[in-house]
Amino acid sequence: MRDIISRFAPAPTGFLHLGHVVNAAYVWRETRARGGRVLLRIEDHDRQRSRREYEAEILDDLAWLGFTADEPPVRQSERRDIYNDALTGLRRQGLVYACNCSRADVLRNVRPDVGAPFQGARAGRPERPPLRPGDNDELRYPGTCRDRGLSESPGLGIRVRLDDTVERFVDLRHGPQAQQPSAQCGDLLVKDRDGNWTYQFAATVDDFVQGVTLVVRGDDLLASTGRQIQLARLLGRGEPPQFLHHPLIMKSAGQKLSKSDRDSGICELRAAGWSPRQVIQHAMLLIGEGSRG
Repeated sequence: MRDIISRFAPAPTGFLHLGHVVNAAYVWRETRARGGRVLLRIEDHDRQRSRREYEAEILDDLAWLGFTADEPPVRQSERRDIYNDALTGLRRQGLVYACNCSRADVLRNVRPDVGAPFQGARAGRPERPPLRPGDNDELRYPGTCRDRGLSESPGLGIRVRLDDTVERFVDLRHGPQAQQPSAQCGDLLVKDRDGNWTYQFAATVDDFVQGVTLVVRGDDLLASTGRQIQLARLLGRGEPPQFLHHPLIMKSAGQKLSKSDRDSGICELRAAGWSPRQVIQHAMLLIGEGSRG
């Protein structure tokens, strides 16, 4: 039996909200039920949007709610050497290449009309049709720069070649899963054109290096699992962690709760006189579970 190590990994790009509370409740409940430890990781890889004041409020709200990690927090912004070492290992395998494609370039591959005049305007429809569900969240990179031989330099992104493997795993809530990352997302962006490490890369490296054996997160990240399993294997990880993906609080049928929904902010609920227990119970009721303690 492996030691059970999980993590709670908020991004300090906004304040803690009820969606984070659902995740924290799941992380601590599922980990403690297995006799495991919870790590706290501040995922501040986005240097443009991360703020230390958000981090301070997140830590204060977590302490108020009673979610206590078993080790001091680590910050991704302080782990650059670890990510560079991981990238070097992939580079030695010939898996890394530079890419000058922007997100808009990739999006145009999915929606050729993006950036072009919308012909519907002539028919009295001035607005472009909305993107199809998944267009913003699941853009498949077509491999434009894969064989161009661009030199890595500032202003270019960095990608890792993925093979056509079908990754099979058992989600502890959803059951058996099969995903083919090369068909879902194409070669994985690991560093963007602004020099930021991406979530997919930093989280995978950290889970490997920190020895995380149980990843508990929301259903919106289920599609990321296969690519992270494949990337971890390329990095040298022999056995992937277990995964459990839980329900999300939805603002509408197709939109999850976000940091911009201030009525769900923990600091606002605290100011209104809510107790930690009330906040946690309310969050779990919103996903139809109620509180299990």
